[in-house]
Amino acid sequence: MRVHAFQHVRFEGLGAIEPWLEVRNASITWTRFFADPRIPAPDAYDWLIVLGGPMSVNDEALLPWLRDEKRAIAAAIDAGKTVLGICLGAQLIASARGAVVSPNREREIGWLEVERVADPAAHPIARAFPSRAEVFHWHGETFALPTGAVHLARSEACEAQAFALGPRVVGMQFHLETTAESAAALVQHCPEDLKPGRYVQSSDEMLADPARFARLHEVLEAVLDAWGAGA
Repeated sequence: MRVHAFQHVRFEGLGAIEPWLEVRNASITWTRFFADPRIPAPDAYDWLIVLGGPMSVNDEALLPWLRDEKRAIAAAIDAGKTVLGICLGAQLIASARGAVVSPNREREIGWLEVERVADPAAHPIARAFPSRAEVFHWHGETFALPTGAVHLARSEACEAQAFALGPRVVGMQFHLETTAESAAALVQHCPEDLKPGRYVQSSDEMLADPARFARLHEVLEAVLDAWGAGA
């Protein structure tokens, strides 16, 4: 299994996805846009994972490589690759498929519930996801659903939380991959995001209970198993 990851900032990596891939003997390669924006052709990998970041998909004038990244994501989907987008990554998939990405009505940061929208019979990811789950969020923007997408999950603060395009392409606004270390890195690097809001938790509240991350990773593994089964 050849996995390629699009990484946008040093402090948002694969997190708990990496050990899941290692157990499956995956080879992992990277495009780190903050260091070298070169992107391989889709025939160089089997799976593409598009990670998060503090920028907007609409920042193309400031970050011209975003245009190339969107074209690469569209090419991967067209080539039948297995594609997972997380937070910014989900927004990039949506944008690459012509959907609008815009500010959400609320910033959503911390441990908040999402609920499954899709009938579990509608998609294997819907079957893998609990009817309700507490997950980790860190976003201020959201996506419209791309044409043909199955709406998988929503939250009180954000209607579009997850979608699927066919059996191989999944976008999730929330972070199932977050570890205690990567959450602490977000707090360190993005403190300006933590100004008070209805759906914004304090750093102390986000980091207080390590057991939350273990529960989060149980959901992650179920979703990854379902996503991988569609490959």
